[in-house]
Amino acid sequence: MYRNLGAELKRKGLTQEDLAKRMGLARSTMSAKFNGKSSITLREANEIKRILGVSDPLEFLFQEEPA
Repeated sequence: MYRNLGAELKRKGLTQEDLAKRMGLARSTMSAKFNGKSSITLREANEIKRILGVSDPLEFLFQEEPA
């Protein structure tokens, strides 16, 4: 999971399912992306950033949880 993305979703009161709907993706697809089973494309990352209305760089927003 991307820790800063998860925190930003919480701040906005959104779930992965809400984000998936706004992006036109299935909840299962979004879950796979959040869990690292599928990659998030650059286009998707920029769309997520736009939906959340954040100005943080993508590298910060998509920083992975430490192992």
